[in-house]
Amino acid sequence: MSTKKSLTALATLLAVSSLASPAYATGFTDIGQDIRLHDDDEFSLELDGYLRVRGEILHNLDLDRGASPSGQVLFPVPIDDPQAQTLYETDMRVRTDLAIYAPGGTVALKLRLDTLDNLALGSTPDGAPSASTTQRALENAIHVRRAYGEVLTPIGILAAGRMGNQWGLGMLANGGDCADCDSGDAQDRIAFVTPLAGHLWAASFDLTSSGPQIPRRSGFRPIDITPVDDVRTVTFAVMNWLGEEPRLRRHRAGRTTFEYGAYVSHRWQDGDIPATYVPTASAITLTPQQVMPRGFQATAVDLWLRVQGPEFRIELEAAYLHGSVAQSSLVPGVLLRDGVTSNQFGAALESDFLDPNGPFTFGLAAGLASGDPAPGFGAYPRLGQSYGQPGDIEAPQANIPYDNTIDNFRFHPDYRIDRILFREIIGTVTDAFYFRPHARYRAFDEPFGRLDFMLYAVSSFAMEPTSTPGNDRPLGLELDPSLYYQSREGFAVALDYAFLVPFSGLDNPVMGLRAQPAQLARLRLMYGF
Repeated sequence: MSTKKSLTALATLLAVSSLASPAYATGFTDIGQDIRLHDDDEFSLELDGYLRVRGEILHNLDLDRGASPSGQVLFPVPIDDPQAQTLYETDMRVRTDLAIYAPGGTVALKLRLDTLDNLALGSTPDGAPSASTTQRALENAIHVRRAYGEVLTPIGILAAGRMGNQWGLGMLANGGDCADCDSGDAQDRIAFVTPLAGHLWAASFDLTSSGPQIPRRSGFRPIDITPVDDVRTVTFAVMNWLGEEPRLRRHRAGRTTFEYGAYVSHRWQDGDIPATYVPTASAITLTPQQVMPRGFQATAVDLWLRVQGPEFRIELEAAYLHGSVAQSSLVPGVLLRDGVTSNQFGAALESDFLDPNGPFTFGLAAGLASGDPAPGFGAYPRLGQSYGQPGDIEAPQANIPYDNTIDNFRFHPDYRIDRILFREIIGTVTDAFYFRPHARYRAFDEPFGRLDFMLYAVSSFAMEPTSTPGNDRPLGLELDPSLYYQSREGFAVALDYAFLVPFSGLDNPVMGLRAQPAQLARLRLMYGF
């Protein structure tokens, strides 16, 4: 077989088509999906993206249950009147995905640019607020989220650069591609994907962290002067994955599609320089004395399964993480005797039933994230934050030498299962399990667009009652209805509402206060191109 025919066959196997833009390429399954051999001798370019304008009203998200023993509140309150109930916010983002293809089609460059990313509208008035006539231009208004290249070789696709990181449902690794996402993972990575025995096999090496760095004598190109503190990550994955378009063809033919994947990822760091990231009153000169041992090792195993038939979809992701830190001290010259260990597990289930293009669908989602008995959920503990007290909402989960474990699993914050409790108050799903039945009714589906009404009901419980502010397992019941209209020309509008009924796990038993209901309303306008 000729080289050109071999490349064509490989491209056909790897280039599983998707309805998403090729510039999205977020995970192993997307690398090289749009590579096509052709005879054109000119560059080609594909461009797409959207403008998102989002406004919301947040009512009583502190639940009127007072402060914790450490003075923490569940959610900010108006600074001018702490007794007030309502906050407002409006923000925007312009996302641009760009794909550039070299002549012949075997080499591609991908870029993702976010402009005015999550910028609060009205937050940059020029001059005195009352007299401002314009908003200031921002120096760092454009953020380069991704920049990487792909090349089709005779044995597979080789990609290198800063690329998105997505796997399965996005419970653990999430590229932030959804229309309402706020963040998204990106890795400085070298990856290779190849087809073999009906599967995609992938391997990657990530430069997760490097530095400190100084410029070379020319003033250009920095150099890492302390390799011992670098963090490296290697990942191996195998996938039986078809993609959206083959899935759709099989659905139309009345066939069931079975897909699955698994990966193992290992990360390590031998030494560390806390002075490069721990806040200090004054700058610290980096010397050999600032370098200290760390001995960090972490391994993640993740399994994903998807079964889709003519009138159902069941998708499951489960992950286990084990980690250890031999030396957890952040003070050079002060070493601790005991290390820290972590054993975390999480799982998420999604299901839909009836024809997804029909007038009515329903399903059930469920998930769990392992917990830790330490006070507070441990979703986003601050560096240097002291160990929590019973009743706190947020605190570190380790208290050396008395508590040397951190076992709470954290869902990626862009994997959304509700609108108030986990998304806004806690910040993500951790130390909890939930059940979420849902239904969707399509009011009309016409050539100009379609209108959907959706309803979710989320019932949430804590894995470890001692982590909750109320020292009890039940957390709350949340109702999340939505109206969503999407035109055929790329415009979409969504009106979301949420009503949270908090349970005893969010009460304040110290002050004798019961948590009160919270509400949220959000409007999203999307202009696609």
